[in-house]
Amino acid sequence: MSDLTSLSLPVNVAVFAMAAFFVWMAGAGLAAYADEISRRSGLGQALMGLLLLAGVTSLPEIATSVTAASVGNAPLAVNNLLGSIVMQVAVLAVADLVYGKRALTAIVPDPTVMLQGALNVCLLCAVAIAAIVGDYALAGAGWWTWGLAIGALYSMHKLVEADKREPWIANVEKEDVPAHFEEDPMSISHTSLGIRTGMAALVILFAGSLVALTGDAIAAQSGLGSSFMGYAFVAIATSLPEASTVFASMKRGLYTMAISDILGTNILNVALLFVVDFIAPQQAIMASVGQFAAVAALLGATVTGLFIMGVAERRDRAFLRMGVDSIAVLITYASGLALLYTLRGEG
Repeated sequence: MSDLTSLSLPVNVAVFAMAAFFVWMAGAGLAAYADEISRRSGLGQALMGLLLLAGVTSLPEIATSVTAASVGNAPLAVNNLLGSIVMQVAVLAVADLVYGKRALTAIVPDPTVMLQGALNVCLLCAVAIAAIVGDYALAGAGWWTWGLAIGALYSMHKLVEADKREPWIANVEKEDVPAHFEEDPMSISHTSLGIRTGMAALVILFAGSLVALTGDAIAAQSGLGSSFMGYAFVAIATSLPEASTVFASMKRGLYTMAISDILGTNILNVALLFVVDFIAPQQAIMASVGQFAAVAALLGATVTGLFIMGVAERRDRAFLRMGVDSIAVLITYASGLALLYTLRGEG
């Protein structure tokens, strides 16, 4: 993907750490700006997480996967996207440990989160089917990736629609609704707020892409195959912007925005499979990614389903400051990595 493998491992690690620092700081700022935009515009946390945070924090995944696809490395491109999906759900579990005094899924009152999760599961199951049965070329991409793109667009439409009319109201006691982190509104103009948001997005794009490129170089120097490398190491690197915005949102008490950021990003990642397919020299890439991608997609559906169960159940069961569902997500993620390591030669 890049010529950074010509640099020594210590240099790549240093560049990775420096770029990661800038991504983290920009992500924290972006969460604050999104909160202020939500306050001024009247848009809900779920919609802001979906449209702003998810869109901006997906930029490194876009850059990495498009670059991999353009040089014909379909396994890295596809499994980077699928690995990011699972990694980002695991980020929610870690944030639950760091900032949650109660189980995260017990204090999210917005029902749109459940709709986001259900749409994620449906899309990821479709990805798994495509990887298993194969695909056929159609107008520069494949039948399945065209369908996935349409499904992702439909999902976005349903989520915007749901933000305008709550599909149902969560039956919670008043004290169960999380208090918003109160702080003085930003005393800056709309123009200045827009400029700061744009600057944070640019930092995330460029520093996040550098994180991904150095992460790719470090992983390549380890000798792992493209599938596992894309799923595990590069996916972790490109998920750093989501991690920074989630932690910043959780710190401010914006729980719905944090979850919506992750689930919205994951819908965009599925849509990006079409972009990767369209750019890749070979057509119908889902026909070439094999068993590895199918298991990776099903793992993403599983961890998402665990969080949906937690939100639906709304039981404040915690262990070591973590919700039981968060613990289940981390165990599933770790077990999935072990399983996929054994399949790293498949696709």
